Amino acid sequence: MKQRTVYWLPSIRGMVLLSALLMAGSGLIRAAWAIGEPELSPSIFLFQVLLPLWANLCFVWILFLDGRERLYRSAIPVWLGCAFFAVKAFYFVSILHTVLCLLLYALVAALYAATVIGVIPTQVFLWPLFGLPMLYHILVESRQKTGWTLHEWLPELSVLCCMAALLCLSLSMRRRPVEEGGLIRRFGDRNDGRRLRTLSPIFAVSPFLMKTRNTSQNFIADQIELTAVDRYIAEKRRAGWKGFGVLHVILAAYVRACARYPGLNRFIAGQRVYTRDRVIEVNMTIKKEMSTDSPDTVIKVTFDPADTAETVIRRFDEQVQRVKQTPLNSSFDKLAGTLNLIPGLLLRGVVALLQAGDYFGLLPRRLTVLSPFHGSLFITSMASLGIPPIHHHLYDFGNVPVFCSFGKKRRVYETKRDGTVILRKYVDCNFVTDERIVDGFYYASAIRYIHGLMNDPWQLDVPPEVVNRDQL
Repeated sequence: MKQRTVYWLPSIRGMVLLSALLMAGSGLIRAAWAIGEPELSPSIFLFQVLLPLWANLCFVWILFLDGRERLYRSAIPVWLGCAFFAVKAFYFVSILHTVLCLLLYALVAALYAATVIGVIPTQVFLWPLFGLPMLYHILVESRQKTGWTLHEWLPELSVLCCMAALLCLSLSMRRRPVEEGGLIRRFGDRNDGRRLRTLSPIFAVSPFLMKTRNTSQNFIADQIELTAVDRYIAEKRRAGWKGFGVLHVILAAYVRACARYPGLNRFIAGQRVYTRDRVIEVNMTIKKEMSTDSPDTVIKVTFDPADTAETVIRRFDEQVQRVKQTPLNSSFDKLAGTLNLIPGLLLRGVVALLQAGDYFGLLPRRLTVLSPFHGSLFITSMASLGIPPIHHHLYDFGNVPVFCSFGKKRRVYETKRDGTVILRKYVDCNFVTDERIVDGFYYASAIRYIHGLMNDPWQLDVPPEVVNRDQL
C-alpha cells in the first residue's frame, strides 16, 4: 500500500532540548546586541531585533507545544527568520549579491517547509542546508572579522546559534509513515481538530456572517419514548451494569450517531469549520454530593464513534467516580482555582488573551482538554433534580457546538387506533445547536437516527459496520 510521510519528534529531550536552548540563546544574544547599540533606527529595530526575536520565541513555543504532532508549524519561524535575512540582504552593495542571497533564503525556507509538511520524504537534505552555511560562517566569514570587539561579534553568534538549532532539530525529527487514506495534519489545522477545506461556499462563509455561537444557535425540543429503553436498561442491570440508565443510553446513541453523521462532531473556531475526526469529547457538570452547598465540577469523557454502550458506561462512570472520590483539587478545579486568584481587571485581560489564542488555535492541548468550553457535546441531566429540561445556551468562549438537556420521565395516557388507552413513558430532550456546522436537514436526519437507536437500543451492543469520516 502506498505510504505518505509525516515528521514528528518522538520525545522532547536530548537534541530537541539542545535545539530549543540554542534558539533561545540566539534571541538572548540578539537582545544583548540591541541593548549595546547606541542608536537604532525604527526600521533596524523592527526588522533586525523584533523580527528575529519573534522568530526565536515562536520556534521554541512551537517546539514544545506542537513538536510531537504538528512539527510542520516550525516552518513559520523559519520563514520569519528568512525574512530577517532577506531584509539584511538589501543592505549589500552588490545587486547581484542581494539577488542571489534572496533566492538562497527563499530556497531554504521552501525546502524546510516542503520537508516538514511531508512533500519531501527524507530530512537528509536539511543537514547540509543548515550545516554548510554554519561551516561557512565559522571557517570563512569569521576569518574576515578578526579583530572585532565582542559586541560586534554578537550578531554573528546569534546567527550561528540559530543555524545550530535548526541543524539539531533536523537531526532529531523522525519519519512516521501514514497509510494511504490516513489523515496528515496540515497548516491551518488545530491541535483539537482538522480544518474542513471542501465545504460548500455557504458553510465556509457563514461563520464570518454569524460571528458568535449565541447568535447562531437553534433550539430543538424533542421527546423520546422509553418502552424499549426501559427494557434495555432492566436487562443490562440484571447483567451487572450498575447505575446504567437513560443518560448512558442517550450518550451511546449520540456517539453512534457521530459514526453515521460525522458533521455532528464539527465545531467553529477562528471563523473556520473544523472536525474532531474520531475524537468525541463529552462534557458534563456534576455535583460531588446531592446538596445545595456541594461544589460543582466538570468531567470530560472521550469516546470513539465505534464505541459500544458497554464502553460508554465504563468510560463515563470511571470518570465520574474518579472526580467524586477526589477532593476539590482535580485538574479542572485547580485550573479554575488558579484563574480565581487573578484580580478581576487583570483576569479580563487574561481571558481576552486566552480568547485570542483560541481564535488562532494556539492554546495548548493540555488546556483545551481541561476546558469545559471545548468539546463535541455538553450534556446535562435535569432528571436527577426532578425538573423538566432547560434550553441551555451555547458558550461563545471555546467551541462546543451542541448542548443537550434532558429531564425526568413523564407518563402519558395515549389512545390507540382501536380506542384502547395505554400508558407510555417519555423523557423530554432539548438540543441547542450551532447552525453553522451543518444544515437543518442534517440535524433532522441525525435526530431521526437517534430515535431509531432508542427504539432498538440493542444495536448499541455491537460496533457500527462503518464509521463515516468528514471530507477534508
